[in-house]
Amino acid sequence: MLRYALKRLPSAALVLAVASVLVFCVPRLAEGDAADVLAGPDATPATVAAVRHNLGLDQSVVSQYLQWIRGILTGDLGASYVRRQPATAAIGDALGQTVSLTLAALFVAILLGGTAGVLLGVSRSRVPTKAVGALVSLAFAIPPYVSGVLLVLLFAVTFRVLPSGGYMSLAQDPEIAVQYLLMPALCLGLPTAAVLARFLSASVRQVQDEEFVRTGLAKGLRTRRLVRAHIIPNALPPVLTVLGIQVGQLLGGAIVVEAIFGWHGIGDLLVASVLNRDYVLVQDLLLFTVAVFVVIQTLTDLGHAAVDPRVRLEA
Repeated sequence: MLRYALKRLPSAALVLAVASVLVFCVPRLAEGDAADVLAGPDATPATVAAVRHNLGLDQSVVSQYLQWIRGILTGDLGASYVRRQPATAAIGDALGQTVSLTLAALFVAILLGGTAGVLLGVSRSRVPTKAVGALVSLAFAIPPYVSGVLLVLLFAVTFRVLPSGGYMSLAQDPEIAVQYLLMPALCLGLPTAAVLARFLSASVRQVQDEEFVRTGLAKGLRTRRLVRAHIIPNALPPVLTVLGIQVGQLLGGAIVVEAIFGWHGIGDLLVASVLNRDYVLVQDLLLFTVAVFVVIQTLTDLGHAAVDPRVRLEA
């Protein structure tokens, strides 16, 4: 297992290296920079040039890139041009909200998607299967910006049982924090739950056709035990790969959900930084997002290899 993990490191490092170049260069393709924002619309060219010099933006692109990478490797993410604070502080303030939202949405997706996927794959009853299948299709078809508005209209406006937006840390008041978290997590997690349900149901059906399942039935194993101990474990490997990809989708979808429910997370910070030409924060946030994708994908591959030894042997 360790040998397989070590083989994954070079490709992960290469992805991060290429991503660092892209996230550094692409924001600079836009017209203007942080000096134009800080100097103001009525500033003279001399004033803008002075601000640009103070920020170090008049240096060569290569020098700026090497300085940024040196800081990343030494743990110094730089300072925000516009916010006038360390990038670690700005990212740290927003990271907690995005992480809590993503983890809650992931829990919702695994709980609902896993349950629906097993029911669709195992159940032979037509009516429940059709009902669950219709709900899965509905969750798959409705995008978060639509389901978010519908959830607000239903639970915050019509029944008034949940707040329409806002955020509270679980450390402050867990009961109130969960109320703020329910609708955003459900909004973000439903499409992922639908994807997991479809892949898991297809994988369960495929495993049910295997010879060892028929052998277990012939030996008199109870269906519930056969599903729990044999069918589901053998159906999980392809679903784990899909789950790893979907976690990345959750991070991307969090930008829309945060805007709907008034969460000032990573997505809100990234949009504001792009509009303000705050290169340092844009670079750090984009590279952080890519790093999270790489780590999740690597962990997914390791999990796949852990439950399916054939993956390790092929590598």
